[in-house]
Amino acid sequence: MRVGIHDLAVATGHHVLDLDDLAARNGVDPAKYHVGLGQDAFSVPAADEDIVTMGAAAALPLIERHGTDGIRTVLFATESGVDQSKSAAVVAHGLLGLPSTARAVELKQACYGGTAALVAALGIVARDPRERVLVIASDVARYDLDSAAEPTQGAGAVAFLVAADPDLIEIEPASGLFSADVDDFWRPNDRSTALVDGRLSVSAYVDALLGSWDDLADRGGIAPADIDRWLHHQPFTKMALKAHRAWSKHVGAEFDETELATGFTYNRRTGNSYTASVFLALAALLDLDDDLDGRRLALFSYGSGSVGELLTGIVKPGYRALRRAGQVAGLLDARVPISVDDYRELHAATSTSSEARQNPAVTTGPFRFTGVEAGARRYARTEPTPN
Repeated sequence: MRVGIHDLAVATGHHVLDLDDLAARNGVDPAKYHVGLGQDAFSVPAADEDIVTMGAAAALPLIERHGTDGIRTVLFATESGVDQSKSAAVVAHGLLGLPSTARAVELKQACYGGTAALVAALGIVARDPRERVLVIASDVARYDLDSAAEPTQGAGAVAFLVAADPDLIEIEPASGLFSADVDDFWRPNDRSTALVDGRLSVSAYVDALLGSWDDLADRGGIAPADIDRWLHHQPFTKMALKAHRAWSKHVGAEFDETELATGFTYNRRTGNSYTASVFLALAALLDLDDDLDGRRLALFSYGSGSVGELLTGIVKPGYRALRRAGQVAGLLDARVPISVDDYRELHAATSTSSEARQNPAVTTGPFRFTGVEAGARRYARTEPTPN
């Protein structure tokens, strides 16, 4: 049975912070960000946005295009969860008007969660090909102000449908796996920002990539020359380059950093989107590469702590009919620039408190986080649901 990604769409935050502005504020050469990190800007959610509003906004075009028939599972991957018990999947399910005859679950393992959701979805569809699974990966990457990690923040969401006989990518059965207990990145329950050991994070990422590759090879996997395009998780795009250079040396392949450039296009502008990052790279590749018919993609997902998985998939002929390059470019261009001072104020005001409040109406997206009432987060659609 052929199972894979049938369609996909993206969303991001209302604001954007240009890293030239942050460099000027911090008194550093902008090349430190543009070249050293491989980043140009990062998205900043408005006060009435969060992972739920972005995730639902990413999923909405899929529902409008394909309807709800057959969707009996919603999997929401995030490491920016807004509740310790109730899943973001349940809230998104309600905002999207999905049938009650569905399971809705949130998954967490740092940035790997989106791939965990994809793998689970593949199994669900293989069990019953009549079903389709809606996967949402949505995150807001937040670090302490004035920290080394600050310029690698970001926000974004990718939603995709997993189905039998997919129109976009058929995921091949074999994958490579790697897990190790490493404290390279984590966010304790009493913090709204993550803690990170940058040097350890890079080495743990590389270890997971090479370990996943070796595991795939041991399971009769493909040769390096059989891979036409590579996609990596991108906390910042330069990290993916470092890891790919290490893989090239590991297998004796020629390293050409330009081969990864197309997949970096959206991530350079949104910043880190954690669970959505590798799928945002996939969206960029599908939107911007005209020569993917029948090509094999390698997709490496990494989640700190750590878990890595290497998947491969074949792009289906006709994928260009589902591309949204113009829409994504418009989405990114439409973000409202935010000054460093206003960004810092918004960063400091971000709260996970359950105290009652009403959020100002800022976002122009289809969904809003309106505030907290009786300890519960409240959401609304900004325009009526079509009949």
